[in-house]
Amino acid sequence: MMNKLAIFDFEALVVAIRQAHEHLAAQAGRAINISLTLRNWFIGAYIAEYELRGMDRATYGDNLLIELANSLTTVRISNCNRRQLYRYLRFYRLYPSIVGTLSPQLKELLPAEMQAIGKTGTLSPQLHFPPEQIIHRLSYSHLELIVDLDDELKRAFYEIECIRGNWSVRELKRQIGSLYYERSGLSRNKAKLSELVQAVADRAESKLSIRDPYIFEFLGIKPRQVMRESELEDALLDNLQDFLLELGHGFCFEARQKRILIGDVHGFVDLVFYHRILKCHILVELKIEAFTHENIGQLNTYVSWYRKNMMAKDDHPPIGILLCTQKDHTLVEYALAGIDNRLFVSKYQLELPKKEKIQRFLEDKMREVDDTRRRFETNSLSGEENA
Repeated sequence: MMNKLAIFDFEALVVAIRQAHEHLAAQAGRAINISLTLRNWFIGAYIAEYELRGMDRATYGDNLLIELANSLTTVRISNCNRRQLYRYLRFYRLYPSIVGTLSPQLKELLPAEMQAIGKTGTLSPQLHFPPEQIIHRLSYSHLELIVDLDDELKRAFYEIECIRGNWSVRELKRQIGSLYYERSGLSRNKAKLSELVQAVADRAESKLSIRDPYIFEFLGIKPRQVMRESELEDALLDNLQDFLLELGHGFCFEARQKRILIGDVHGFVDLVFYHRILKCHILVELKIEAFTHENIGQLNTYVSWYRKNMMAKDDHPPIGILLCTQKDHTLVEYALAGIDNRLFVSKYQLELPKKEKIQRFLEDKMREVDDTRRRFETNSLSGEENA
C-alpha cells in the first residue's frame, strides 16, 4: 500500500510520484498476468468441453490439438501450438476451481455445464491456496512450471513455497531443478531447510515482467522491442552490427534479437548474419559480463538449433561468436560447433575478423558509450541544480 504523503517540498513531490508510479505499474502487471492466466484457462476449458460434447469431435480424434493449433495460428492467436494447447487443457483440469474467481461477465463466456465451482485435486483443501490467491500471486509462467509436475503433492508443495517466498519464475525453475521437494522429503529438519532456501531465494518483481515471452506476445508487442538487456548492450549491438557489415568479408545481415523456440523455451539470438563466402549462418551473442560456461553453453545450443532447423542443403554448419566484455576485460571466443572439415576451418580463420580487432573495437565502443552516458548524467544533474 502507498503511504499517504503530504507534498511539502520538492523531495516529497519526487517520492510521491515514485510511489504512485510503482504502485500503479505493479497493479498493471498483475492485471495483465491475471488476464493471460485466465485466457489460457479458458482455452483449456473450451477444449475439455469440446472433447466431451463437440458434435464433430470424432472427425478429429487424436489430431484435435494439431488441427486446432494450425487453425489458431492462421488467425494469429499466440502461443497455441499443440504442446501449449495440451498444457492449457491440463491447467484447466488441475485448477477447475478457478471458475469460482470469474466475474459474472466472464462466467457468461462458459457453457452452463461448466459454470459450477470445481474441486482442485484429491488433497485436503488446506494443502492448496484458494484459487483467488493462485491467479493473483502466481503468473502463468509460474503455473506452467507447476502444471508440468506429475505429482499432486509436489505441485502443492511448490505452489505453497513459491507464494510464501514470492519467488521469481527463475527461482521456481531453479528449485524444481535442484529437487527441493525431494530434498525436503529426505530432510530431518524440513523447517530449517525451508528457512535456508527462502533466505537466498530470488524474489519476483512487483512490476510487469515485460520480458516474459507470454506477456509480450499476449499484448502483441514484437520481441525486438522488449528483449534488449540494457542501454549499454543496445548501443554496442548497434555499433557491432555496423562494424561487421563494414568489414566486408561477406557478412549479410539477417536478424536482430532473433527469437527461436527450443522445446518449451524461447531463446533470443542477439545478431544473425549469413556469410556468403563461408556459406553459413553466423550467430553473434554479446554479454556485458565476464565469460562463463553458461554463456558458451547458451550459444552452442543456439548454433545446434540453427544447424538442425535452418541449415540449407548446400550450407556449411553455422558458426557462433561469443563476445564477453566487462570494462578492461574482453574475452572473444569462437564456438565452431561441430565443424570438423579442416579446410573449412582454415577458410573460417581467414574470412572472419581477427579476435584482436574485435577486442579493440569493443573496448573503444565501451569507452564511447560510457563517456556519452556520463556526460548525459552530468548534464542532467547540472540542469536539476540550476532549476
